[in-house]
Amino acid sequence: MALSDLAGGLRGGVAFLTRIPASTREADWDRFRAFPAAFPLVAYPVGAVASVPFLAGSLAGLPDATVAFGYLSVLVVLVGIPHLDGVADLGDAAAAHGAAARRRALKDTETGVGAIVAVAVVLVGLAVAALELAAVPTLAAVGLVVAGEVGAKLGMATVACLGTASHEGLGSAFTRGASPALLLGPVLVSLPAALFLPAVPAAAAAVAAGPLVAIVLVRWADRALGGVNGDVFGATNELGRVLGLHAGVIVWTLS
Repeated sequence: MALSDLAGGLRGGVAFLTRIPASTREADWDRFRAFPAAFPLVAYPVGAVASVPFLAGSLAGLPDATVAFGYLSVLVVLVGIPHLDGVADLGDAAAAHGAAARRRALKDTETGVGAIVAVAVVLVGLAVAALELAAVPTLAAVGLVVAGEVGAKLGMATVACLGTASHEGLGSAFTRGASPALLLGPVLVSLPAALFLPAVPAAAAAVAAGPLVAIVLVRWADRALGGVNGDVFGATNELGRVLGLHAGVIVWTLS
């Protein structure tokens, strides 16, 4: 890939995955959706910025709860909440009975109980993980935040490379130009977060959680929805981050 294509793919990734103002063209979007490694590449700066509250909290001696709230706030400002919509839609779909009912739930504009419960579990899980991270040494917390973000985005790349879209839309835009062989790129890009950041081997567990979540959701979506869609990508990101952070803290505590 030429440097211009790489830069365009990264610009498209930043525009899609964050709220950072990025000057992009249609060609950048095309390059991004054909470049799965851009997912974890964009995750590194996102994770670095999201870890700032842990550094600031350590320097200023802030309470753990304040640090955790700062982390959640930075995430909302930095990446927004569009991926939570995927969690909500899949929550409603999971609560429905039968394939037809699940597909209707994905298109329903009303928020059901399944959506509320799913989003609540993700937000509470993320808040608890942030509280746990605030209690570990600062450099380890930073490493785990970055690793959790990289793992979540590696999960999205895994959906793109292994999933089959259920219909034309956002999901098919990523799966159409991807293949299992292209997953090697995102995996290689993610290795530094797993092996070289502080908190090894806990960071490796945090990175691994993302693709594991992706594989489970892809298989479930194939059976329940007829394939993946944009909601599966969003839910993979949110669930991958939450489970990655918890996995990292557990491994850190036990090692």
